[in-house]
Amino acid sequence: MLLVEAARRASKIALPLAGGAAKSWEKRGNEGPVTEADLAINQMLLAFLRSERPDYGWLSEESEDDPSRLEKHSCFVIDPIDGTRSFMNGDNTWAHSFAVTKDGLPYAAVVYLPAFDYLYAAQLGKGAFLNHKPISVSTQRALDNANVLAARPAQQAQFWRNATVPGFTRHHRPSLAYRLALVAEGRFDAMITFRNSWEWDICAGALIAAEAGAIVSDRTGRKLSFNQKRPLTKGAIAAAPLLHNDIIKRSDAH
Repeated sequence: MLLVEAARRASKIALPLAGGAAKSWEKRGNEGPVTEADLAINQMLLAFLRSERPDYGWLSEESEDDPSRLEKHSCFVIDPIDGTRSFMNGDNTWAHSFAVTKDGLPYAAVVYLPAFDYLYAAQLGKGAFLNHKPISVSTQRALDNANVLAARPAQQAQFWRNATVPGFTRHHRPSLAYRLALVAEGRFDAMITFRNSWEWDICAGALIAAEAGAIVSDRTGRKLSFNQKRPLTKGAIAAAPLLHNDIIKRSDAH
């Protein structure tokens, strides 16, 4: 798969610069940090992927948005490093998150964690895999007692009907792409983010989770679509079907 080769190439740039070795600075508009590794990977991917698929659109966290992508049948959706703070701090849970959409829906995806050599991959209709082995979501059916990947605000009463917070156990990983992949793998039962989220954080993991048997939606329960004019999703929820239904019924994050 083209995206797998792209991820391997990206890791060769990223790994020597992890743990504070890369120069970093804050983006304008208080949008978080960026490093020289993010930009170097983005430039490599631009050259490599667009030479292989010159007719595809391009949407990347580290590129100025080009509206011509909206006219393309297929589009790359790229986050060179998802979890940049983790990358800078020497943590291992940062990821490369690369996807291709066709007519707004994810078609191919890779989430790669170089520090662990975890390669999650999926193609539409062909299942999800971790290091070439099939993966599937957990069998948890209800939110109470579920293990859920979420940021702290997900346990605030304002997000739940009747201000009643369900009794799930919250876990956290900085990378949204990795959270979705962990749900796909069945290591956690669900992933919830009620915050608006950039497409490049969600797109690849959404396909991997869906191909592993999850329902993936925005916070209102609606199907996600990508390569939108404003590339933001209304949050994301991923879980096996019955658990996803329980989350939507009990949440009040609309």
